[in-house]
Amino acid sequence: MQDPVTSPSEKNMESRKTTRRVFLGAAGAAVMTAASYKRVLGANDRIGVGHIGFGLIGKQHIADLKKMKDVEILGICDCYKPRLDEALAYIDNPNTKGYGDFRKMYENKDIQGVVIATPDHWHALHTILACAAGKDVYVEKPMTLFIDEGKWMIQAARKYDRIVTVGTQRRQGKGVREAKKVIKSGVLGKIHSIRITFARNVFPGFGVTPVISPPPGFDYDMWLGPAPKKPYTKHRGIYHFRWFWDYSGGQMTNIGAHLIDQILWIMNASEPTQVSSIGGRYVLEDDGETPDLQDATWAFPGFTLNFSIREANARWDNLDRGQLYLGTKGTMSLVGNYEVLPEMKTDPINQIPPFAGQPAGGPVYTDVKPTPWIEGSKGGGVGSDDLYAISAEDTLTMNKQDWIDSIKSRKRPLCSVEDGHKVSVACHLANMSLQLGRTIYWDPAKEQVVGDKEAASLCAKPYRSPWDSVLRSVIDV
Repeated sequence: MQDPVTSPSEKNMESRKTTRRVFLGAAGAAVMTAASYKRVLGANDRIGVGHIGFGLIGKQHIADLKKMKDVEILGICDCYKPRLDEALAYIDNPNTKGYGDFRKMYENKDIQGVVIATPDHWHALHTILACAAGKDVYVEKPMTLFIDEGKWMIQAARKYDRIVTVGTQRRQGKGVREAKKVIKSGVLGKIHSIRITFARNVFPGFGVTPVISPPPGFDYDMWLGPAPKKPYTKHRGIYHFRWFWDYSGGQMTNIGAHLIDQILWIMNASEPTQVSSIGGRYVLEDDGETPDLQDATWAFPGFTLNFSIREANARWDNLDRGQLYLGTKGTMSLVGNYEVLPEMKTDPINQIPPFAGQPAGGPVYTDVKPTPWIEGSKGGGVGSDDLYAISAEDTLTMNKQDWIDSIKSRKRPLCSVEDGHKVSVACHLANMSLQLGRTIYWDPAKEQVVGDKEAASLCAKPYRSPWDSVLRSVIDV
């Protein structure tokens, strides 16, 4: 007797199911509800957390988590064995298990939340698979490597009813909250322009590293994950990955994600409608690809945003190395603290240069004396870092605590996956403009590029096998 004929759609569906079983195991289908969380928490009300990536920011996250009384670190994962061993020793908890493969950690039902502190190219897929495995997620910024990943992450978070917090923690600060109130009050008049800068000097750069074999204990294929297969060099790995387009968007997505997130939150803005950017790798003498010099301008409804990035000159052009909000009646500078500087009110006629005087029939100057439109003020009271212009508050811990609180309450976190997507869209559009050498037009409602097929094609990048199949096994792509 012959086997019944199976339709192509049935074959595809069975393939998706098989891939899902293979890569996620039984835990992949076990999505927890709020009620089941309450049963798991028990009397001590502690959240079991797994952590992926023991790098620079990863170690800081673990240091913070160790101090949180309502958290227990039950899993640590890293594909570099020396770091995994160091992490286990640093956590110093007999209940913590080490993993070289995150999929095994996702099978641990005692782990309710996962912190993702990997290189950028892994952020989206780790998050999506964690959601499918019934885990809530804290994912480092930048949330994505390309625009469509953000759409996939939102789909996964909503499909599996997960809490997803993004590590754009700077909006947690007291100074930022107070600055938002200043803008909302209207005291500055109409805010029409915002300017930000990131500047440091790392000239001549980090040098050139040759192609070599990966170090002992480093699972380079797992580290690459969905990224293209490339020969290993020391810079295509620990820390310096961020200077390569395969893994990151450079300082635009690294520092820019923080600054732009604050601005969008303060201004209650969504996504831009137009983006232009220029720059490149001008002066650093190394093997990096992302820009060491970049200038970008975004048009949002009602205001423009200008961002300058410099890696080989540390001179800043903003007051107190912060953000400048330019209004018709005053300017606000924001770092950790904020300061409001008044504009001067006068007769516009008196702003015309006098030169030798107006001939007959020209404008007539008046005796109106300049006076401040508003009173100056300061607020925040938290101080700031001199180089990175960030609040002296521990906003990293504040953001993780907000995530833990949201896991318990099932309420939306302050830095949600939807918020992280908006920020990432702005950053990626700027990099797309730089790479293509032209302005990109964007439809925020439809979330798509307008009138540019080549630019639209950059909104998605293919995942390397088998991760492309893994992705499709848990969400619609």
